[in-house]
Amino acid sequence: MYLPSILHLILFICVVLIIARPQLKNHNDNNDIEGIDIMLSVDISTSMLTQDFKPNRVQALKAIAKEFISKRPNDNIGLTIFAGEAFTQCPLTTNHDVLISLYDAIDDEMALSTTMRQGLIEDGTALGDGIMNSLLRLRESKTKSKVIILLTDGVNNCGNVSPLTAAMVAKKYNVRIYTIGIGRNGYAPFPTGNGSTTMLPVEIDENTMKQISEETGGKYFRAQENQELSQIYNEIDQLERTKLSSSLINKHKEIYEPFAVVAFIALFLELLLNTLIIRRIP
Repeated sequence: MYLPSILHLILFICVVLIIARPQLKNHNDNNDIEGIDIMLSVDISTSMLTQDFKPNRVQALKAIAKEFISKRPNDNIGLTIFAGEAFTQCPLTTNHDVLISLYDAIDDEMALSTTMRQGLIEDGTALGDGIMNSLLRLRESKTKSKVIILLTDGVNNCGNVSPLTAAMVAKKYNVRIYTIGIGRNGYAPFPTGNGSTTMLPVEIDENTMKQISEETGGKYFRAQENQELSQIYNEIDQLERTKLSSSLINKHKEIYEPFAVVAFIALFLELLLNTLIIRRIP
């Protein structure tokens, strides 16, 4: 009779499976990502057309800032532009494609002096207004880390708020300000509008920039060429890293019980056949 052999084979297979301890694994990997809110506050005054950076300060900064943005996918990043006045070019967003598109839309000559053509915004350097405009976008932020990266090539000479007053307000809202002075020492070529250039002095109020950063817990940098500016943004990128906390949950459920039941039934039937039925067959 083949039935006992079949039952014996079933019993053997079930015992092997029980020893192997089959399990169902429930794996949960929860990553709680807390981004950093960053406002780029960028000087677009006439002097930013100076060509000590290639092709000029505005375009060099665009390329480097876009690279910085692309490295921080988890952060809310926005853009303030200022000259003699300030306004928001892009509010805080994680849609960095839109941010970069709006950054690209900045005209090199938005604040070109009225002696050459009518600018879209008033020319000048209003550092305090640039900071305050960025703070308006950051003050409702719920993130723990809030940062302004302020870049200028000049000296504060207009605006409604002094730079140091704006820095004190930033400190109140726990906003760090990294300041960058852009421009070579001495003189730099500036386009005259007829295809030629004239040499203009580079004047950056480094003392004020340093005080702004020190007041808010940030840092001051000086960039005199494209590569230095790129290195500065890389350093800021390392200083302000996104905080990532992970919770890993592994749950294992033993599933040997059904095989144990089948093994018990097979053993019982095999014994039953051997003792009560097969022995009675002459």
